Amino acid sequence: MAEAAAELLERAARRDAALEELRALRVAVQAVPLAALRSRLAEHHLRALFGLLAVNDREQVSACVSILERLLQALDPLYVIQSLREELHKGLFHPDDSVKILAMSQIGRIVEDSAAVPEILHSPELLQQIINCIGEEKIAVAKEAIKSLSRIAQSQEGLEALFGSSLLGDLRRVMATSDIVRYRVYELIVEISSVSAESLNYCASSGLISELIGELTGEDVLVRATCIEMVTALAHSPQGRQYLAQQGVIDRISNIILGAQSDPFSSFYLPGFVKFFGNLAVVDSPQQICERYPVFMEKVFEMAESQDPTMIGVAVDTLGILGSNVEGKQVLQKTRSRFQNLLSKMGHQAKNAPTELRLRCLDAISSLLYLPPDQQTEDLLRMTESWFTSLSSQPLELFRSISTQPFPDLHCGALRVFTAIANQPWAQKLMLSSPGFVEYVVDRSVEPDKASKDAKYELVKALVNSKTIAEIFGNQYYLRLRAYLLEGPYYVQAASTTAVEGAE
Repeated sequence: MAEAAAELLERAARRDAALEELRALRVAVQAVPLAALRSRLAEHHLRALFGLLAVNDREQVSACVSILERLLQALDPLYVIQSLREELHKGLFHPDDSVKILAMSQIGRIVEDSAAVPEILHSPELLQQIINCIGEEKIAVAKEAIKSLSRIAQSQEGLEALFGSSLLGDLRRVMATSDIVRYRVYELIVEISSVSAESLNYCASSGLISELIGELTGEDVLVRATCIEMVTALAHSPQGRQYLAQQGVIDRISNIILGAQSDPFSSFYLPGFVKFFGNLAVVDSPQQICERYPVFMEKVFEMAESQDPTMIGVAVDTLGILGSNVEGKQVLQKTRSRFQNLLSKMGHQAKNAPTELRLRCLDAISSLLYLPPDQQTEDLLRMTESWFTSLSSQPLELFRSISTQPFPDLHCGALRVFTAIANQPWAQKLMLSSPGFVEYVVDRSVEPDKASKDAKYELVKALVNSKTIAEIFGNQYYLRLRAYLLEGPYYVQAASTTAVEGAE
């Protein structure tokens, strides 16, 4: 096969390969190991194949793109940029999107290689065209461009190239193409800012973060809804949070939530603004955020207590995020009966709401009830037990009934609730006292698909790994669970058959 591929490559290099031969070459190169391809490849083969892209024949272009994708994988990124710089540059201008994606994916490989990336930095015309690709209609091309530029900006030299030269003007020019492209540039700026404090300083000095903040706090409600997602991403890094606090952005977001009551269009942006604070609370300090911005907690409860399924869903997600760590759980516990009543509503919705909201409730309940073993103090165990009993008059049976329904997502969601509480002694006692529950846990026949088998296995693992399980469940049940764990999630017991002489 390697010989056949080499022969076809030579014909392609002479530019006299017919379409049939290019198709055969496409098949051949897939069958030959990369090491063998590398030993047969020469620069003139690659140049010729790039040359064959300059035709108005979609089938030929498609065949050559597939061949080049495979061949270029065999080559070192430094060799690709040094030998095929011009071909890659032309590829970015090609009318066929598949050729642009081919060129962009190779640039993606090059910028990931520390030895090769300086070659890109010293090619301003190539960098300019990568920036232009952010404005491409095809999202796959734009995504590759954003990814490559983000990687380039991870070095001091890269930051200088993007923000300390005429390329910043190119970025601004591309931004002016359309609203969609402007948001893509903001996305790039947020990605670069998240790398380090120095990266954020370059982005801030460019004025682009200020423009994003200006749009966020402007009057256009649809723009607000789009921009808050990017500002939330910016807040994931410590330097991003510090910048937003110093610029008074967090206070402004809080004030917008406060004024949302009188805004008939607040439903467009309010979910994103509330999610922002939910994420901020988890990466920072739930207690400090909730104390400093009381409007956030009040709005979450209002949304959860409303009749609007969209708002309820966002509130449930946010409560799940907020209660994912112990400090957040303690903040919620301080609201006492209000949160207990909300849990009752969540339990009701987990059983009766439309499927999507049911799933969101199950995920939030799992997050709220989980306690790491090293944080299981008596007070916290009492708290999670009281939360569990607030969900329903018979909460264990509620989730068991959901777990027996023929919908894999709901089934797995209910199993995740059991897994969340499986290492807590009060829950183990409850499981043991529930008729048939342990038998259900070790029954493999009730799990119809891989996701369900995996979810059940995680439940068994959580039980077996608990320090209190052997004492509470007793030796017999403990050994059955341990055997399940050792057999793995997909174990099938072999059925024995007996041959009978003369049987048909």
